[in-house]
Amino acid sequence: MIQVALASYGMSGKVFHAPLVVTHPDFQLYKVLERHRDDAIADYPSVTTVRQFDDLLADENVDLIVVNTPNAHHFTMTKAALEAGKHVIVEKPFTNTVSEAEELIALAKQNNRVFTVFQNRRLDSDFLTVQKVLSEQLCGRVVEFEAHYDRYRNYIQPDTWKEESGPGSGILYNLGSHMIDQALVLFGMPETLFAKLSIQRAGGKAPDAYHIILSYSDKQVTLKSSYLVRDEGPRYKILGDLGTFTKYGLDSQEDDLKAGKMPNEPSWGTESEEIWGTLNTELNGLPFQGKVASEEGNYLAFYENLSQAISGQSALLVPPEEAKQVIHLIELAYQSNESGQELKV
Repeated sequence: MIQVALASYGMSGKVFHAPLVVTHPDFQLYKVLERHRDDAIADYPSVTTVRQFDDLLADENVDLIVVNTPNAHHFTMTKAALEAGKHVIVEKPFTNTVSEAEELIALAKQNNRVFTVFQNRRLDSDFLTVQKVLSEQLCGRVVEFEAHYDRYRNYIQPDTWKEESGPGSGILYNLGSHMIDQALVLFGMPETLFAKLSIQRAGGKAPDAYHIILSYSDKQVTLKSSYLVRDEGPRYKILGDLGTFTKYGLDSQEDDLKAGKMPNEPSWGTESEEIWGTLNTELNGLPFQGKVASEEGNYLAFYENLSQAISGQSALLVPPEEAKQVIHLIELAYQSNESGQELKV
């Protein structure tokens, strides 16, 4: 079994990684870094808690370290883990800069370690459904794609680094890293990028809204997010020369994990029919209007792929080179916002 150590046990460790690790038969949750608490032992009595990151690095039994700490620590901790000969999962958004990403990619190759980024929303039910609609060309030739990842919280959450001013903070590194990654999976790198970042809430120190336009030779992709969206709009909209696909609602896996459900329970990742997407199009020359059953979401597939990659049976679902492209577009988005110009990618 692959012995796993978590570099922290906040929301990411407790809600996402620990349940996935203990559910998958190829992994064992072995150690958890908690500087002042023992929450992991309360949840998983067989786990060992340590107080220093060096304790994970020095343990020869640790095969894989999950670097799920605040963004500012991703580079230094991932570098140390790779140098210690560990395989590594680093939480999105990977690193704060492209240069840091390139150094880590080179180090992983040098040390022959498997290294990936936890872009779990590639495995959301709604995104998998969008992929199916596009692959089957149900809207015909796509000319426009729009995605939203909106929330409503009209106050600044206290004592959280994501709301502070500093490298890697703000909504673009947080939610934007998911949305940009999804756009790249669907359409590849764009030709140009235009971005507008803003602070919409009173007292905000970091961007809490963005509007990004990715332009391709044959289509336009719009990515939007804000913390001041009280009325839910469409999550995805695909416009094609034959029809339109519209999807409301959000994948249920995160809420289910927060509620204590485990990924091996029946009907895991299954969306309610109430939020299935609607398709208004033309199929085989005949008009069609109706719902499209959502694909099943499956975050556990990330760890299944990782197990196969470590054993040499499969390529990575999320290669770090692809995660680096996300950081490149985030850096360009900040540059575009500063200059007010559309930039070549």
